[in-house]
Amino acid sequence: MLTWEATGVGSHPGQDHLEAARVVFGEVPGLPYLPELPARGVGADMAGRTAALLVDLPVEVQPSGWRLTDRPGRDHRRAVDHLRRDLDGLEEVGHAYEGPIKVQVCGPWTLAGAVELRHGDKMLSDHGAVRDLTASLAQGVADHVAEVRRRLPGVTEVVLQLDEPGLPGALAGTVPTASGFGRLAAVEEWRAEESLRAFPDPVVHCCAPAVPYDLLRRAGVRGVSVDASLVRRREEEAVGSAVEAGMVLLLGVVPGTDTRLPGADVVAKPALELWRRLGFAPDRLSGQVVLTPACGLAGASPAYARAALAACRKAAQVLRDDPEGESRGR
Repeated sequence: MLTWEATGVGSHPGQDHLEAARVVFGEVPGLPYLPELPARGVGADMAGRTAALLVDLPVEVQPSGWRLTDRPGRDHRRAVDHLRRDLDGLEEVGHAYEGPIKVQVCGPWTLAGAVELRHGDKMLSDHGAVRDLTASLAQGVADHVAEVRRRLPGVTEVVLQLDEPGLPGALAGTVPTASGFGRLAAVEEWRAEESLRAFPDPVVHCCAPAVPYDLLRRAGVRGVSVDASLVRRREEEAVGSAVEAGMVLLLGVVPGTDTRLPGADVVAKPALELWRRLGFAPDRLSGQVVLTPACGLAGASPAYARAALAACRKAAQVLRDDPEGESRGR
């Protein structure tokens, strides 16, 4: 039986990594995670943070963004320092923790659309470059997971989340070239499936429309993390097939930026209604659905970030105790 219940997508507001870690461990103890703080600037953004994990593929910031370079420079070192500091904070706050923990990295297709070759277009334009990037990232992720386990010996498993908001665009051929005047060729689905298999049982987060559920199911990913409001009726058959195959659904049920949060029953409602439409038994709901914010919380206030995670945890209690939604309206 899955015990994650609720978690966050990854990013948090502000620059205090210790406070972010305290909020995470306090509000979503079923599946805490290593928070990301992009407000710290270069190297703390999604692409730069993940590029710090790459093995033998150093990057540097150019006017157009991140680009491969011959040797690690100042920006690469800054990204490594941010990550090391975050791991120090994770160890300080979670030293006595026992249970699963989640780490997030930019997935290979989104990263390939964000990083440029040394003297050319984006890495996404070159199949060989994407293969090299995927292999480098897979090794870097394995090292990262081992470091988390070393620092937190009570951790029972490290759940890997691949952030892939750029995957639908890569598959559709809508990713702009480095110049911005053209579009890169669409990626064949088999290539995306193959690359995802390089990572051990990942959860794939995609907050963009047109999530490729069938592709993710064929790739054997452990779960898919989506904004519940973006799940269209025409996609529900694919979602149902994913659930039937045993995939976990991490459903974003509260906004990622400040708003007035309703009660737990209302927060849980999108998950309850989707589950009912899919036609699965209510007693399976809490074992296969995990509640999260709709996306990262970097654009929220610190108070709202805490409240959003707490709202997800309380709504998850509704899924567990009231899987048929009988308390709705109370």
